[in-house]
Amino acid sequence: MRQLTDEVEQLAYAVIGAAIEVHRVLGSGYLEEVYHRALQEEFLLRGIPHRFEHPVVVTYKGRTVGEGKLDFLVGNSLIVELKAVQNLTPIHEAQVLSYLKITGYPLALLINFNVTLLKDGIKRIIL
Repeated sequence: MRQLTDEVEQLAYAVIGAAIEVHRVLGSGYLEEVYHRALQEEFLLRGIPHRFEHPVVVTYKGRTVGEGKLDFLVGNSLIVELKAVQNLTPIHEAQVLSYLKITGYPLALLINFNVTLLKDGIKRIIL
């Protein structure tokens, strides 16, 4: 498992800043896909290194049993998952925790854009 380094914390700070800008411009009420595209544009504008819909392999006892997709992998060390729902639920957190376990990355940001203040929609999840 990878360590939670200053670099990862700086990436998280940059991602949160980009997400706040997207929320400031768009507000809440759009489909999740709109926020994905807008955040990807903001990452490009800010020079934040990222991969969109990054595939991850799920294994069971050494055999591949499925595949998932991270909304964003930022800087090869930070998972960013987006939602546009009324409330985040335990299943949303469980999904992100599963991604942390299978990738070994130290930190994920779960961001729900369907809130009045974005700071209320950001959850840091550490494995």
